[in-house]
Amino acid sequence: MFSIPELWTDLIIPLLRLCLFISVGVFVGNFIEAMNWTRFMAMFAAPLVRAGRLKDISGASFSMAFFSGVSANTMLAEAYEQKKLSRKELVLSNLFNSLPTYFLHLPTTFFIIAPLIKAAAIPYLSLTISSAVLRTIVVIIIGRFFLPARKDLCVQCELPPTEKLEWAKVFSKVRSRFGKRFKQVMIFTVPIYSLFYFLQNAGFFALIERFMADHTGILSFLPPQAISIIVLQLGAEFSAGLAAAGSLLDSGALGIKEVVLALIIGNILSSPVRAIRHQLPYYSGIFSPALAVRLIFYNQSLRAGSLMVVGVVYYFLG
Repeated sequence: MFSIPELWTDLIIPLLRLCLFISVGVFVGNFIEAMNWTRFMAMFAAPLVRAGRLKDISGASFSMAFFSGVSANTMLAEAYEQKKLSRKELVLSNLFNSLPTYFLHLPTTFFIIAPLIKAAAIPYLSLTISSAVLRTIVVIIIGRFFLPARKDLCVQCELPPTEKLEWAKVFSKVRSRFGKRFKQVMIFTVPIYSLFYFLQNAGFFALIERFMADHTGILSFLPPQAISIIVLQLGAEFSAGLAAAGSLLDSGALGIKEVVLALIIGNILSSPVRAIRHQLPYYSGIFSPALAVRLIFYNQSLRAGSLMVVGVVYYFLG
């Protein structure tokens, strides 16, 4: 049985502290995302576009993807329909947007991950950032070999006119996003964090560990607690896996390396489901259905491959 003082000290107080940090973090992260620095990012995009022999519109889409994935893909779709981009250039440009798409939600993601998995947040985010950078390098190398050289590059020329920053609109956007995102995170975080606290103290994972000793599988190098994180990522949302990881990390059932590897593996395995659930609907509204499926397949294949590479490196060297 669990005593009231024990529950208050080991579960309630950590959960209240966690909810406070997450609420502040989600607000700050959404505020950063709402700021429009597209022109500044265009200066960063130009040398990468030149290195990959991509076109101006590809660089403009890359810059726009830091602030709106839908707008970035719409720019590519229109350029493709107007024959300004070939099929090969469209695919590479869409893959090229992987890095800014990752950074688009990084502020909010960081402020959610950091309170939940604490010290494990830095290595996990470092690996996912490295994965996104690796994908960009691969696209640049492919473009360098398979696309003709470009002249007179002007990425900013392809961007829409700069809109005046209005603070009322910024805070309205932040308020709208905050309510939706915070509610979504809390729905998973509170019950799953609590559940894993009780399971760990009830000896559930010790029982699973004995079972796995006789029934090893492809993920047998991970402890059973880590397997549960992966299962939650597959069956629910990323927040669910984070909540479980945070609970197990706080209780000492898992170390940092085990948590990071479990989250990376869960990220890889859950990607196809998330792509169908989240990417396919809006991709099909921008591109033709057949082209949308092809672009998602290329995106997810490159993403899974890059995560595998950084995950293997971390496993042996981390």
